[in-house]
Amino acid sequence: MYMKYIAISSVLIVALSCMSCKNGAEKPLSEQTERQDSLPTAKDETVAEKQDSTAAKKSGITAEMALKGVDNYCHKEYDWSMAKENPSMMYVQMGEETETEYKVVFRSYTGSFVYFYVDKATGKTRMVDFVPALNIEEESGTIDLLEYLKEK
Repeated sequence: MYMKYIAISSVLIVALSCMSCKNGAEKPLSEQTERQDSLPTAKDETVAEKQDSTAAKKSGITAEMALKGVDNYCHKEYDWSMAKENPSMMYVQMGEETETEYKVVFRSYTGSFVYFYVDKATGKTRMVDFVPALNIEEESGTIDLLEYLKEK
């Protein structure tokens, strides 16, 4: 009896799926065109990305500035002598980007990380230490990125 209900349910699901597909295909061409016109295209996304990039440049900090400022900070504050023999064990690189901030990652020779969250508008940078071996993450302070972008 149980198998009979499963078989009937399967047939109904397939039938309903086919009906919904058929209904979508029978829409007038004008409705299909309107829907396609409202979907973002790759070209639209590229224009939006360029506008965001331009806005970031006008409002304050660019990705290049964020990386350079954090790199300057890390070279000033951390001992890089351990990385002379093996430069890949200690580095600064760009992480993810959101609408409001850049994430720049510093990896120490110890295997721990410092995540720098750089506010795109102001340059205020929040630091979070992460030790993967112990799964510990904690706030470790803030810096003004603009201080580390000044020519010395």
